[in-house]
Amino acid sequence: MQETIYPLKAILETLTKYKDPDVKKRLIYNQSPVGGIASKWIILFFLMLPLIEYASIFNDTMFNILGIAQAIIFFIVFLSMVMILIFALTFINNTKVIRQITPSWNYYFPDIDLKWVLSSGATPYKNFFSFYAKTFKENLEGDLLKENLEKAFKQMEEENKELLEAINRDKN
Repeated sequence: MQETIYPLKAILETLTKYKDPDVKKRLIYNQSPVGGIASKWIILFFLMLPLIEYASIFNDTMFNILGIAQAIIFFIVFLSMVMILIFALTFINNTKVIRQITPSWNYYFPDIDLKWVLSSGATPYKNFFSFYAKTFKENLEGDLLKENLEKAFKQMEEENKELLEAINRDKN
């Protein structure tokens, strides 16, 4: 089965959101640029879950059956389950997006691990989103976008040369 190579701009749209003047990493990755569900619909679903739970527990029929104390306890218990469900669905969504775009990322940047770019910890590419914000404002696409990002990766590697060498030594 042949992997689909997504455009670089589509890959970056799944991972980032633009808030003037910054580009930030999404908490819930957007599947719509690569043919999936938009993150705004997932967020809307997450916001609706507690409201649906409230409506199902505190309607007249259920409230009369349960009473106020049990209804409140049920609401709290089910709300904790909803929070766990939201966490699990976010993890599944983000993992699916990463798995879907990794072959395309490796096509464009074979030497740069996507997990290092997305990591919030200390990696040589921790400033990727700052560099991408500059490129984003120029509205580049295709080869120009790739060239600018390659320059940014080189600059980040030079700025974090010691960290990159330490990571490479640790791998070996």
